[in-house]
Amino acid sequence: METSAPVVVIAEDEMLVRTMAAEVLIEAGFEVIEAAHAAEALDVLHSRGAAIQVLFTDIQMPGAMNGLALAHHVRGNWPWIALLVTSGATAPRTEELPRESRFLPKPYRFDQVLLHVRALIRGERSSSA
Repeated sequence: METSAPVVVIAEDEMLVRTMAAEVLIEAGFEVIEAAHAAEALDVLHSRGAAIQVLFTDIQMPGAMNGLALAHHVRGNWPWIALLVTSGATAPRTEELPRESRFLPKPYRFDQVLLHVRALIRGERSSSA
């Protein structure tokens, strides 16, 4: 029986950062869907939400919805999707993050992204990155 790879959506407006994170995760066996902003990520979630295991989103992105609002929207509509939130600005207070999410401050190493995504897939939702 064929087992499908876990699906990760990366919502990040910085193309180089998004592409590098995607490459690390793909090399580790994940299926990755890239989104340049929250609206693009929402389109993916609406079409493939049942298959997605992790959303990795930057907080600061262009458009009407930032990554923190996206993460809260995902928690309310697709509660099974694990959340990894990142930002290069000031870290959000714990109560600002959706429940059972992880925060990874920028700059980060891409192996850190892989470690957090693997932990989220194992069901380890909360962490003090």
